Amino acid sequence: MTDRDAPSAPDQGRRQVPRRDLATLVPAKRDPLGILECQNSARLQDLVPLRIERMSASPFAFYRGTAAIMAADQATDPHSGILVASCGDAHLSNFGLYASPQRALMFDLNDFDEAAWAPWEWDVKRLVTSVVIGGRATDRNGSVVEAAARGAIEAYVDALRSAAKLTPLERFYTHFDPRAALHSDTRFAKMLRVTIKDAERRTGTRAAFRLTEPISDGSRRFLAVPPAMTHLDAGQLGQIQSDFEQYRRSAYVDVRALLSQYNLDDIARRAVGVGSVGTRCFVALLRDRDGGLLILQVKEAGRSVLEEFGCIPQPPTVEEDIAAAGQGSRVVGLQRILQAFSDPFLGYIRRSTHDFYVRQFHDMKGSVEVEGLDDKAFVAYAAVCAKVLARAHSQSPRFRDVVDYIGKGRRIADSLLTWGYEYAEVSRGDYEAFLVAHRDEG
Repeated sequence: MTDRDAPSAPDQGRRQVPRRDLATLVPAKRDPLGILECQNSARLQDLVPLRIERMSASPFAFYRGTAAIMAADQATDPHSGILVASCGDAHLSNFGLYASPQRALMFDLNDFDEAAWAPWEWDVKRLVTSVVIGGRATDRNGSVVEAAARGAIEAYVDALRSAAKLTPLERFYTHFDPRAALHSDTRFAKMLRVTIKDAERRTGTRAAFRLTEPISDGSRRFLAVPPAMTHLDAGQLGQIQSDFEQYRRSAYVDVRALLSQYNLDDIARRAVGVGSVGTRCFVALLRDRDGGLLILQVKEAGRSVLEEFGCIPQPPTVEEDIAAAGQGSRVVGLQRILQAFSDPFLGYIRRSTHDFYVRQFHDMKGSVEVEGLDDKAFVAYAAVCAKVLARAHSQSPRFRDVVDYIGKGRRIADSLLTWGYEYAEVSRGDYEAFLVAHRDEG
């Protein structure tokens, strides 16, 4: 994104949309279940029941699967008009650990399916609402939930102000080091130790041997565990194998050289996540001549909900990239902007019917189990996620406009907190309606 794509200056934005107006949740004619049905109609139909089952598990699980509903609701609300590269689904469970190309553990945003350019506060609202819903779902005292939600907003504001003191190059190199946090914040050091230990065990090699079996010709194939993991028919397998060559060409040149030393042994369909269930997602098993294994994930990339349901026109450069290389290139490009260090295996595939992006599977990935956090750790974790989000937003050319728009921070905190609490109630109502609708179907 260049200056020609950037939004208006903050003083003009404030005159048009005062900070207090960001608290406004506009009552509008809503059809939340219709939005989910619209999404389901484009999904693999045999996996739709699994999506419904996973989203029915709890109010928080439902919220995880409803980024499209939230984007549609935000489309009718006043917004700042200051666009930044946005995650589009920045809830508490979409932050986690992963390995950098240098094999160091990072903590960062880890889901970019919905990434696009959008008003900066949309990501913050999604995060704050997830703190409220997640805190309530784990039966925390109301004062703890409020402390975590307000603390997240304040941490975001403080981190953004700190970033404004840095040069663009300094901001580019900043990242959150989870090991350093072990010594700097005792509130959730215990939780981090457990999460780090678990992530270090979750290597791609370990996953490859756990999820596959040897066959007579010396290669390996994925173990079928339907509906989560299923084999492909010959036609599907041939199509994906052809697609894989296109992926190789989209990868960095050093990764292309690395991939040339592997053969493609097998591909299987794998259902992942909560909201993503039913999208076309595959895992590809690669083997080198010495028997070393590598798994890549090939995941469908549709339109971002920020653009499709949030109705945010994308900058010309983004539209041009999508037109040339598909939605997978959008996901890959925005992941590289928003993450401090990104998966070197990122790439994309474009078909006439569906687009995909590719990434490494299970490379020292780890996530924090919010349910297992005590109250102090929960408050601290919400703040860390907010700081990471601020670092991501600070990579956008006009992020200083956000700092200026925020001002001293108190009014913006009150506004975003009010909105988050109100939207948590809306989401709860949608969840109850969702349960009733699918109970009746059963």
